[in-house]
Formats: sequence, structure tokens, C-alpha cells
Amino acid sequence: MNTADLLQRASRFEFLSIEEGVYLHYNASTADLMYVANELRKKQVPHGKVTWQIDRNVNTTNVCIANCKFCNFFRRPGHEDSYITDIETYKQKIEETFRLGGDQLLLQGGHHPDLGLSFYTDLFKKLKELYPTLKLHSLGPPEIAHVAKLENMSHIDVLRAMKESGLDSLPGAGAEILNDRVRRLISKGKCGGKEWLDVMRAAHQLNLPSSATMMFGHVETIEERFEHLVWIREVQSEKPEGHHGFIAFIPWPFQDDGTLLRKVRGITNNVTGDEYIRMIALSRIMLPNIKNIQASWLTVGKQVAQICLNAGANDFGSIMIEENVVSAAGAPHRFTAKGIQDSIKAAGFEPQLRNQKYDWREMPTQLEEQVINY
Repeated sequence: MNTADLLQRASRFEFLSIEEGVYLHYNASTADLMYVANELRKKQVPHGKVTWQIDRNVNTTNVCIANCKFCNFFRRPGHEDSYITDIETYKQKIEETFRLGGDQLLLQGGHHPDLGLSFYTDLFKKLKELYPTLKLHSLGPPEIAHVAKLENMSHIDVLRAMKESGLDSLPGAGAEILNDRVRRLISKGKCGGKEWLDVMRAAHQLNLPSSATMMFGHVETIEERFEHLVWIREVQSEKPEGHHGFIAFIPWPFQDDGTLLRKVRGITNNVTGDEYIRMIALSRIMLPNIKNIQASWLTVGKQVAQICLNAGANDFGSIMIEENVVSAAGAPHRFTAKGIQDSIKAAGFEPQLRNQKYDWREMPTQLEEQVINY
């Protein structure tokens, strides 16, 4: 293999193999990866703006039996701190989200052993009755797989019922690393990598917009990172013509503060800024059929995320009015609506507010500025 040849092929939007991606990881310079990824970004997102979003991550419950070793948020059934969010709390959070310019809830929780399909369909219907313009970007493949097992239903039937009840899009949560060797070590209670991909195949059949993610920098090998990228690319290639499929890809480094992975196995987050920038560039290179690549400012901070905008990323994600899960493992960074726009401008780009489907939104005329208090 030859670095120049591989980068030339990548610049023509060719699919590189796992082995070729690994070769670039070890042999290509950061500058070369950034250049090629940036040129691809210019072709795929020619408007040149950097998109961002206002939404809120609300947890349906913190009860979970998956027992992921990187999660400090969950509580076992019966724990004194366990909860299921009530409708009055949703109303308060949604109305505040609207005041802050948001249009969407990212609803996620855990693998609650007693919450089946009717819990989620009833919740979605109720929220849409109360707030017809609210968008629900909710759950994720592991939660869909969990509900399917509880109900003895297929993934597509669970998703169809949820879509009919108000689900607008499916987050790429719970992907971590899709190789089952890794999943057995860090998230044994969740669905396997193949099932995660199969849930996304079902979502794409129903034309539910989705995203894909990768949490890296823990127990995975470099080969397993590129295997993950290629598997996601393959599922995207299978989506029906004209359907949304994966609208975006978001990689972020493992956050280790207080996690079992760190306490028991001594696994820490050693992903440097340079490694993250390279991962963003390689994501753009390896995923030519996914248009939007998002830089995770929440986990890497403003300065690294800004550099990523010249390394293939075209999106800064959401200001996340509320976020509890990744933050519980030590992600310290925060943005207001003004702060995220200022950061994008400082990196040399024009900020553009968007919705979950990456359609542009007008800035709300009355926008209350968020106070960072979490």
C-alpha cells in the first residue's frame, strides 16, 4: 500500500478497506489527512457553513440493567436514587427548551426491565399532543432491541409503532465499538454489534432519519475502529433510494472519570487532541456516503473541535441545554447559543442553526440566553 495512492482514491470518494484505513492511521501525516478530509468536506457540504443545533437531552429513566462499565449515570432497579421522569417534569423542561430556542428533545434512558413498548408509545403520543411542534429524537438501537425482546417483537415493528406515536428520528446511541469482543468487555448487557446495525437497517427501511456514533479510546484495537467505520458505511449503502439513512456520524473519546473501566481495569482516556483530529479526518475519508461529520466539543473542548472544522467536520452538534450521561463521566465543556456561534466564527466559518434533518432554521427572534448551571 502507498499513502499517496490511498489518499488519491479517497479524494475520488472511493471506499477504502479496513486494512487501508489502518494503513493511513499509522502512515499518513495529520496534515495530509486534514487536507484530503477538508477537500471532501468542501465537495459534500459546498455551502461552507458550520451547522449547529439547540436541543435538550432528557432521560426517561436512570434505571438500567445493561451495566455498562463506562457509565456512571445508571441505577439498578430499586435503588433509592432511581426514577422515571413524570409528565410535569417533561412539560417544565420542554417549555424551557422552547424559550431557549430549541425544537427537540433527545430522549434516552436505560434498559428498564419493566418499561415496554406501550410506555414509550404513550409517552410520545402525550408529548406530541401537548407540544405538536416538538421533535422527538429518541432512544437508540440498544433500547429498541431491549423493548423488542421484552415484547417478543421484531425491530421494525417496534420502530413502526414508535414512529406512528411520534418518534421523529433515531439517535446513534450505544454503538461504542461494534465489535463484540469489545462489547463483551465494556457493555455486555447491551445488544451486540450486529443487532445494533440491524436495528438501524430497520429504521432506514421505515425512513426514520438516524445518526451513527463511535466511542473510542478504551479497550478497542485500531483495526476494530476501522471495522466499525466500514460496517456503518455498509449499512448506509443498503438504505433504500431516497431514504434518509445515517444523516451524520459523531465520534468521541471515552470519558473515564469514576467509571468501572478506570477503577477496575485501569483504562483511561489517552486520546490526544491530535488523535481526535485525525479520527475526524479519517471518518470523513472512510465514510464518503455520510454527508455530515460532527465534532464532539462536549468531550474534546472548543479548541480541538475548532481545528476539526478544517479536518473534515462540518457540524458542531447541539448546545445540549441539558446532558447527564457523558457529563457524569467527566465531560466538562459547555456552550450557550452565543458561545457556540462565537466559537464557529472564531474558527473562520459562518454558523448556521439547523434541525435534526440538517434543514436550516431561522434564528428565533426571541431567544432567551441559557445560563450554564450543570
